Amino acid sequence: MPKTQTAASKKHRGVPADEAVADFRLACVSRAIDDREIVLRQQSKAFFQISGAGHEALYLGLMRDLRPGYDWFFPYYRDGALMLGAGVSAKDLLLQAVGSADDPASAGRQMPCHWSIPDLNVVTQSSATGSQCIPAVGCAEAARYIVRRDLPGCTAYGDELTYVSLGEGACSQGEFWEALNTACTLHLPVLFVVADNGYAISVPSDDQHPAPVSDLVRGFRGLAVHKMDGRDYFEVRQKGRKAIERVRAGEGPGLIHAIVTRPYSHSLSDDQRKYRTAEDLAEEQEYDPIDQLERELLQAGVLTADDAARIRGEAKEHVTQAANEALAGARPDSATVLAHVTGPLPDVTEPDTAGEGDVVTFGDAILRTLHEVMERDERVRVFGEDVGDAASLEVLEHVAGKGGVFGITHGLTRKFGMARCYNTPLAEANIVGRAIGQGIRGLRPCPEIQFFDYIWTAMQQIRTEAATIRWRSNGQWSVPMVLRVPIGGYLQGGAIWHSQSGESIFTHTPGIFVVMPSRARDAAGLLRTALECSDPVIFLEHKHLYRQMYNRDPFPPPEYKIPLGKAAFAKRGDDITLVTYGATVQKSVQASRDLEKSQGLSVEVIDLRSLWPWDDETVADSVAKTSRLLVVHEDILEFGMGAEISAWVTEHCFWNLDAPVMRVGAKHTWVAYEPTLENAILPQTSDIAEALQRLASA
Repeated sequence: MPKTQTAASKKHRGVPADEAVADFRLACVSRAIDDREIVLRQQSKAFFQISGAGHEALYLGLMRDLRPGYDWFFPYYRDGALMLGAGVSAKDLLLQAVGSADDPASAGRQMPCHWSIPDLNVVTQSSATGSQCIPAVGCAEAARYIVRRDLPGCTAYGDELTYVSLGEGACSQGEFWEALNTACTLHLPVLFVVADNGYAISVPSDDQHPAPVSDLVRGFRGLAVHKMDGRDYFEVRQKGRKAIERVRAGEGPGLIHAIVTRPYSHSLSDDQRKYRTAEDLAEEQEYDPIDQLERELLQAGVLTADDAARIRGEAKEHVTQAANEALAGARPDSATVLAHVTGPLPDVTEPDTAGEGDVVTFGDAILRTLHEVMERDERVRVFGEDVGDAASLEVLEHVAGKGGVFGITHGLTRKFGMARCYNTPLAEANIVGRAIGQGIRGLRPCPEIQFFDYIWTAMQQIRTEAATIRWRSNGQWSVPMVLRVPIGGYLQGGAIWHSQSGESIFTHTPGIFVVMPSRARDAAGLLRTALECSDPVIFLEHKHLYRQMYNRDPFPPPEYKIPLGKAAFAKRGDDITLVTYGATVQKSVQASRDLEKSQGLSVEVIDLRSLWPWDDETVADSVAKTSRLLVVHEDILEFGMGAEISAWVTEHCFWNLDAPVMRVGAKHTWVAYEPTLENAILPQTSDIAEALQRLASA
């Protein structure tokens, strides 16, 4: 064995030689994994391939100062070398490539390079570029709260940091900028790592931004910006350590902008020779970080050429063996596809009576319930636009306090402090993404979207992130979150932007529970249950119902909880079953009573309360009795909840029906401002009565 400077006491450019050699070895393993995955894909033994080639020096260099299992990680799909540096085996990475049931990240559910390692605090990753940034900020926000509160069951450390990485192309996403905004505003320990390989698939950086991202972010106060050559392992070690130490010391967030290479195409579905010249690719090859690291180690006398060749050969052999073991792994069982879409629902039984408490409105029932659960559980935090009472406790000494545009969170800041009920930027994705990060850390976030009409900017966080986390991680991660959303019309003047429904879009999304109570006791009972769920719940609160007199109830005691998926009878009857929810419950009851008085028609009105899961059993039992069904909802008629319920009843209860299933819903248009137009668009009591009469005579 030739004499080489591999002792830990020997250093090159300030880096212990043995660490540099070890990382050179891992870099070779990482590249060999990329090469093996390409072969597996060509052999149809893997089904997708995307590489981290050219990024190895950056991630291995940074990992030397990061702490797996202590810090938290929100990586992206080029971070294979980071995972190796964290201690993940080549076999485990390749198990995902071949889609094995033994894949520890997702059991064959995710594409390769979508990491998830709970023991190392590596959070399950989605493919959407940049969407991990806001949950990472929420994770860091939760850590600060947990440390200060010393919450049982939650673990955090005072000097931990949250790592989140992305490519420079993802810096075009608005959620990246929303994440920076909050990280800097709250002075959070977040390290953003931007690996800039010059391209977003085929689009060069110059077409993405007017300047490099490290220049564009200079205006964020408190953000330390570090630019480095990510192809130079030793530069990464020096500059990366300083960047990490600064964040760990509590000096605020940092951003690393690292120049890296992309010697391979974006993925095996891409061919960069179609849009990059041969000269360009040849020049890039000269900066390959593994070759560059090898040259330095040779020149420093740390390795010999034979050593380097042996290490490369051993890496290939190791990966070949790991690939063979991965291919021998178990194949997924198709019977498991529905496992972990959601976790089990809370085991609660609705009491026969709601008690004899103070009579409260629908809105007051929600407010009282929030006070109650926050008093009992410090993990519950309420936040969103305008939900706080005032900008500071000092101001609150001189004002009444706001508590949301509808007053539903009034007094929470005053009672529980600004760490428990607080305002956020006017950015819906920011609200939901931060809640996801907090839920992952074990908190019970209860964010609010101010109006359902503006929920759409949060759809990436709701559908791509929150809804998929449990399933895509094969049950390893979950997001307990209750997203409160005022919804609906009948406001007289709400118009397009304050009157929309659209709940069926969310009932169509696997991984989310959707509830929509119509009266005070149900709002309290369902909210209590929702806050015990281990998965996201969208809690729809109809704005028109907040202060009505007809849906008031005695406020039920704390033990009064309603199971999700259980309907209630708003009115009993024998001739027709009417299924509805939300604001159309009262209109349906009124129409039914009018017809009962005038024509003797007996209508059974079922209030679903829970839209997913929904109570098909109660509906089926009622249809078996009445033989007729009308479904009423405020949402647009076409493709709504009524269509699903009608289809289900037609399929499962066909022989009990004596007439076609009928529906009443809003017209296929937007809600207008002028009251006459709004009344013509949304279903009215007269529309329901007319439909009942037609159904009775069918």
